[in-house]
Amino acid sequence: VKDVDFGTNHILVREGKGAKDRRTLLPECLREPLGNQLEQNRAQHEKDLARGAGWVELPNAIGRKYPYAGREQAWQWVFPATRCYLHPPARQRRRHHYHESALQRAVKQAVLKARILKPATCHTFRHSFATHLL
Repeated sequence: VKDVDFGTNHILVREGKGAKDRRTLLPECLREPLGNQLEQNRAQHEKDLARGAGWVELPNAIGRKYPYAGREQAWQWVFPATRCYLHPPARQRRRHHYHESALQRAVKQAVLKARILKPATCHTFRHSFATHLL
């Protein structure tokens, strides 16, 4: 959540291709829907905390340096998984991110529903966006 910057209309994508962090654009038309998504996440996170869950896995050594940061709203996923899981070593109930295969299935179904005859995938959209920026 902390990597979405509504002030500058940017999203920080961490550990992308080449294990690099990159900033990308946050389109104006997505500000409101994304804000709504983050509000839903906040409400879900509060419910998770109330039942003893609400943890996320933290990158690198941050979890050792700040042991309770994994429960903070700032570290939660923008698109969280629908269910929590038990992380045995830490004995924490955690929520992972929405799995990429679920997004790929949703895009495939939308392409079929829209009767698009050309191949269209998440990767196709990424390349179309990059080409459009040129």
